[in-house]
Amino acid sequence: MSNLLRKNIERKIPLTDEEWNCIVSKAELIKLKKNQFLQIQDSNNSYEGFILKGSFKTYILNENGTETVIFFSFENEWMCDLESFYHQKPTTYNIKAIEDSEILVINKTQKVQLFAAIPKLMQFHVLMIESANIAIQQRLLDVLNKTSKQRYLDFKERYPQKISTINNKNLSSYLGVSHEFLSKIKRSF
Repeated sequence: MSNLLRKNIERKIPLTDEEWNCIVSKAELIKLKKNQFLQIQDSNNSYEGFILKGSFKTYILNENGTETVIFFSFENEWMCDLESFYHQKPTTYNIKAIEDSEILVINKTQKVQLFAAIPKLMQFHVLMIESANIAIQQRLLDVLNKTSKQRYLDFKERYPQKISTINNKNLSSYLGVSHEFLSKIKRSF
């Protein structure tokens, strides 16, 4: 399964077998059942991870106990609480498996060690951060400029194989609408 990670990295930079073995030696495989947490809000346990199998939701729990889903992450995607990971601050988000999942993770210390051992990984790192920033900007623009119906259609088009695995509670939170309104949107198609 870790070959998915190697292919993902090698789309941007070539790796020798020795470099790949170094990466594998630093990564940890975590298997989570549906509804298990990878990260809990306000903890001191943050990872950068590559999803091999399954799906995750990244969300905050508001003071009134309401969940606000910020992102969904799926197979062959990277996931990270950026501020917590890079600045070693308490975590901002909860990250929870929404189906049985497997993720390769690395902590900040291990990543620094990889940069020292394989300097060209910095190039890959920069490309990852650029992609993350673009995704965050796009999410913000979508929330500000698109209707909930447009956001639903965009999500359905981007992740047709996953739309059925996300329950209405999570999807309505992500779209910023009530369950009833989401049901109305779905019925219109």
